[in-house]
Amino acid sequence: MLKVLYAGSPLASAMVLQSLIDSSQKSSLFKICAVLTNPPSMRGRHHDLVPTEVAACAAKNQIPTLEFDHLNSEAREACEPYDFDLLVSFDYGRIFGPKFLGMFKFGGINLHPSALPKYRGCTPVPAAILNGDRELGICVQTLALKTDEGNILAQDKIQLDGSETTLFLMDGDKNSSPVTKTGAELLLKVIESIASEGKIPQGAEQEGPSSYTPFIRKEDGIINWNETADLIDRKIRAYTPWPLASTVSGDKKLLILKGEPSALAGTGGTDCAPGTVLAFDKAKGIQIACGGGTSLFVKQLQWQGKNPLDHESFMNGARDFIGSRLGDNIN
Repeated sequence: MLKVLYAGSPLASAMVLQSLIDSSQKSSLFKICAVLTNPPSMRGRHHDLVPTEVAACAAKNQIPTLEFDHLNSEAREACEPYDFDLLVSFDYGRIFGPKFLGMFKFGGINLHPSALPKYRGCTPVPAAILNGDRELGICVQTLALKTDEGNILAQDKIQLDGSETTLFLMDGDKNSSPVTKTGAELLLKVIESIASEGKIPQGAEQEGPSSYTPFIRKEDGIINWNETADLIDRKIRAYTPWPLASTVSGDKKLLILKGEPSALAGTGGTDCAPGTVLAFDKAKGIQIACGGGTSLFVKQLQWQGKNPLDHESFMNGARDFIGSRLGDNIN
C-alpha cells in the first residue's frame, strides 16, 4: 500500500483531501498517512489561533497533522518515522527543497489549475479570469525544484462561460467545486497508477510559451473606472473572494461585488466621465460609466463594514448616489 503525505492548506485543498480520503477507504492501493499544512493563524477580534482547513479535515478524519513554518531538518525528522512513499500537494504555499523531496520513495506530484506551462505560479485561476479565457486547464505534474516545471502526468479542462468567480471555481459550495472535483479525479487516477506500477510515470514535458502569475496585492482590487466595463467585470470576478473590487464614494469605501458589462448606447452618457453613476434600472442594476464608451450595471454592492446588498436595497438608502462620481484614482 502506497503511504502518502498530503500537503495543502486552504479550503479547496481540504476538499481534494477529503475526496482522496474517501477513495482510499475503498481501496487497498494507497493511504493518506499524514497531512502537511501551515501552522494555525490568528484571526478575528480576539486573535484566536485557527487551524487551516486542511488541518481541520485531517482532524475530522483522525489523520496526523504536521505543521511547520519551514521545511527544515525539524520537518524532515518529523516525517522520517512514517517512511512515506509519495508526496501529494495542492495549494500548500511553500517550496519543497531537494532534501525534503528526497525523503519520498517515488518523489512528489502536484495538482495545478492551469494548462501548464501557461500560468505557472500562485494565482492561475484569477489569471485565467482576468485574461477572459474560455477554459481552465487542470494538471497533475511531477514536483520539480523549479516552480511548476515538472512533467505533466494527467490533465483536463473546465469550460468557462465568463460569469465565474475565483471563489466559485476554487471553493464552490464548500463541498465540491469545478477545480476540486476535476482535480481530485485526476490525482486519484495518477496515485492509483503509481501504486499499481510501482513508479511515477515519465509523463510529458511541458510545451509552449510559459507565463508566471504574481501574488495578488490588496491594491489590485481598486477599480480604475477609465478601464472598460469588460475588464472591470473580469477584475471583480477574479478578485472574489480576495481582495475584492473596491472604489470610493465620497469619503467611504464601497465594494463592487457583482456587475454586468454593457455599452452606453442609448443612454446619452457617452460624454460622462468614467466613474459617473448614470442611472438605476430595477432589472439590470446601477449603471456606472466606464472607459471606452462602456458601462457597468452593478448588481451587488457593500459599504465597508456593512452587509452586502442587492442594487435595489442599496438604492433605498442612497438617495444622492445617481449623478455622483466614484473613485479617487481617476485622472
